Amino acid sequence: MNNSSAGAPLPKLTGKISTERIRMMRVPRPPQGLIEGFKRISDATSIISDIMDELGVTGAIGASTLKPTLPFASMVGPALTVRNILQREHVYETARAHVNGMAEFEAHNLALPGDIVVIDGVAGISNMGGISAQTGKRQGEAGAIVSGGVRDVGHSRRVDYPIWSTEITPVTGKWRIQTVEINGDIQIAGVRVSPGDIVVADETGVCFIPLARAHEVLEKALKKSDLENAKCDAIDAGTAVADLPASA
Repeated sequence: MNNSSAGAPLPKLTGKISTERIRMMRVPRPPQGLIEGFKRISDATSIISDIMDELGVTGAIGASTLKPTLPFASMVGPALTVRNILQREHVYETARAHVNGMAEFEAHNLALPGDIVVIDGVAGISNMGGISAQTGKRQGEAGAIVSGGVRDVGHSRRVDYPIWSTEITPVTGKWRIQTVEINGDIQIAGVRVSPGDIVVADETGVCFIPLARAHEVLEKALKKSDLENAKCDAIDAGTAVADLPASA
């Protein structure tokens, strides 16, 4: 367990998961100006996906796989990771005994403003509900990415907490899911995500950018964005199609 605190005091833990399964109490913080730089990019995931291709970095996932629950939503921030698996016991036994093994609330508890909770979850089952989303919003999180189901979408919309998920389902995870790790490496739709990696999400999809490559990606993405903006200005100005500037 890494106890680095990024300058902020650590909260009292909820006890929903053993401390040995919390690999970092705080995710690595992005360099100053990095998040703001990514927020400047229009059509961000498309441009960033192109740049990641050019650099040989995998990490782009389409919105047909990770679907946004809020129209026009976008977000950028460091990943705070959660890994869920199925509980071993039958759901009827755990429901009668009220055995709740979910611990994404501990992730909310550890989150710093701007963090994005990224859950490597269970398909067909809700890995995050409305009260959880409301808690994340109160904690100042930018939103969440969930490989697996979520529920109470109306609730998360009302509190303006954006979620990108692979599924929506009313089936509760309370009696079915066990959280086995917080802030370890996870896999989302075939993409490895580490705590502190930069998450960029919009209506087109989600990009996971390794923190060590983020500055390089940002620098090239800003240049490409400027070129595309110039081309759009030329279109609006009536420039003939054959005379439009080339894109990057």
